[in-house]
Amino acid sequence: MSFAAFKASTRKAFAPAPLASRTRVSLRSNTFRRFATESAPPPQAPKSNNTLLYAGIGAVAIGGVTWYILSSDSDSAKVAGSTVKSGVQAAKAATNFTPSKEDYLKVYKRIAEVIDSADDYDDGSYGPVLVRLAWHSSGTYDKDTKTGGSNYATMRFAPESQHDANAGLNVARDLLEPLKKEFPWISYGDLWTLAGVASIQEMGGPKIPWRPGRIDGFAAQVTPDGRLPDATQGSDHLRRIFGRMGFNDQEIVALSGGHALGRCHRDRSGFDGPWTFSPTTLTNDFFRLLFDETWVWRKWDGPKQLEDKKTRSLMMLPTDYVLVTDKVFKKYAKAYADDQDLFFKDFSAAVSKLFELGVPTQQWATSEPWLLPTIDEQK
Repeated sequence: MSFAAFKASTRKAFAPAPLASRTRVSLRSNTFRRFATESAPPPQAPKSNNTLLYAGIGAVAIGGVTWYILSSDSDSAKVAGSTVKSGVQAAKAATNFTPSKEDYLKVYKRIAEVIDSADDYDDGSYGPVLVRLAWHSSGTYDKDTKTGGSNYATMRFAPESQHDANAGLNVARDLLEPLKKEFPWISYGDLWTLAGVASIQEMGGPKIPWRPGRIDGFAAQVTPDGRLPDATQGSDHLRRIFGRMGFNDQEIVALSGGHALGRCHRDRSGFDGPWTFSPTTLTNDFFRLLFDETWVWRKWDGPKQLEDKKTRSLMMLPTDYVLVTDKVFKKYAKAYADDQDLFFKDFSAAVSKLFELGVPTQQWATSEPWLLPTIDEQK
């Protein structure tokens, strides 16, 4: 079936019909591979003529797209499918046909339970690897081509799932799969970024403004390799990679502070070790240690990385060390080393921006992001 025929058929399907016949249809990066890198049904909104109209259009659109996708393997079919799904999501948002904030809090609570179920995984928390999943699924955004970002959750597909920078993130995706089945109404993009928010907040970090609205895309929309930072590079590389996403120098440094969480794994990135002595708690220690410790190049058979001279139990990556050797980066890094509240404020803003990259404004279910309470605050 040609794309032109598909558009003609959907125009015919959308032809006016009696309104009464329409019905509603219901972890920061904890490791690198040389990189610093699907419950209850949605609540029913009061029905109105506009609501029924949008729901009818959404039902026809999804039905037509489903048939089209099943009958065609072409990239244009998949992209067309995402375009229509995006329109339907915008219609849902416009008519409040979305799960409530309380529904998302239920997902948050389950994520928090997953975080604490790590037992002997790494340092006893799945939080860092969930932050890394949210980070890497969002950090592929290209502001010039407007591709990538958190909207389509394309890390579900090869080859993106197999990119070196995403090594080990199958752990995080597999952890969240039972929650996707428990709450089938949430998109993968919303689930992954919400997991990042919950992890940061439950590990002592600041509140991260967040809102739902991402949709699930197709394999045709996977991003090319090389969009995430390469940990072996320098300041020019960081500015090019983060600049492509739309971040400035201050935001680059603030986001780097996420390295207070987690550790690198030899069997994933080639690098090895934690950045701080408390890798499951978010603090400004990453910055303080950069300035307070003496860092030397580690003598070993792995990739080039630094270790602290005193205990030789901590590590820094080449991209971390440029934060104290680049004059502009150093100014922000020192400010964060001296003031954790300042770091938390700037980190929160930068992470919220990161997690929203690539999502069209009309898709958001709320006009302003939410500040979700932690588990302790919900008690």
